[in-house]
Amino acid sequence: MRKKVTIQDIADELGVSRNTVSKAINNSDGLASATREKIIQKAVEMNYKQFSYVKTLAGITHSDLNLNDTAPEYYGEIALLTTQFLSQSHFSSLMLDTFQKEVSQLGYTLNTHRVSPDNIASMTLPITFKKDRVSAIMCIEMFDLEYDKMICELGLPTLFIDGPIKKEGYSLPCDQLYMDNYVEVTRFVNDMLKRGKKKIGFIGNYEHCQSFFERYTSYRLALLMANVEIEEKFVIKTNDKQEIESRIASLGELPDVFLCENDFVAMDVMSALSKNGIRVPDDVMMCGYDDSPESRIMFPALTTIHIHTQVMAFSAMQMLMSRIKEPTLDYRVLYTQCDLIYRASTGD
Repeated sequence: MRKKVTIQDIADELGVSRNTVSKAINNSDGLASATREKIIQKAVEMNYKQFSYVKTLAGITHSDLNLNDTAPEYYGEIALLTTQFLSQSHFSSLMLDTFQKEVSQLGYTLNTHRVSPDNIASMTLPITFKKDRVSAIMCIEMFDLEYDKMICELGLPTLFIDGPIKKEGYSLPCDQLYMDNYVEVTRFVNDMLKRGKKKIGFIGNYEHCQSFFERYTSYRLALLMANVEIEEKFVIKTNDKQEIESRIASLGELPDVFLCENDFVAMDVMSALSKNGIRVPDDVMMCGYDDSPESRIMFPALTTIHIHTQVMAFSAMQMLMSRIKEPTLDYRVLYTQCDLIYRASTGD
């Protein structure tokens, strides 16, 4: 049986530390870009589990991805549609950086087109979007169902990174890529229960998008399966900072733990708690989601769930390239692994 490649194997090949390889693969801070790229390239060459599919990506060999090869033929634009400015703190920032580098070696450009509220209201595309130049579409932070249906009807290969809520059972007719919103949320809830923390609340607008909805339903299902009653007063359905502060101030008692839809809601909650003289983790424990750079440097450092953005980048590339090659494929929904990271906000 073929030996499974480990992080230590990659470190030994390159003569670097295991921690350096781990930082590169997990997109952690404090690593030079050249070092990160060298490690990722070696991981691909060695068929490390997170990148093993890259060599067979839509029939493309690793030599096709070699930066030293001659410039590839130009195949058109991949149009990124988004309603938001995707800052360095957004989970997709590092993903898009990797994605752009890789698709450029395959002969594609990645151009961003901002979808305004007026575009959504009038069901029109941004004026910068020219369909005859576009080979495929990728959507991030696009959660208006009717507008998203219109995009899918353009007849172009389309991939949504996250998407509108499927609460009523409707799924867009296109490929979809998500981070795993179930496993680590379930693990966190059960870990807290094992510590004797049975009053667990949730904060966030869980109807904003499918990922938030999945995190919320995972939280509820984990408590239900453990036969632990959910105290609805500890479920705060908002991501508005002022409303969070108002709701926190009006609570007569606190839960043992707050799980939040993402790190930035968790930061707003911690600010609101601090204003009311409530200490984290002594009085209430906190968990976010995304493992944003801010989550690592705030005080106390935030327990969170890490998204593997490198894997999401290669998965997005695989899904789009294979869709371009085989437009009649059945639509696919893919989830990538996440990891729970304990820090000081849960007393770790």
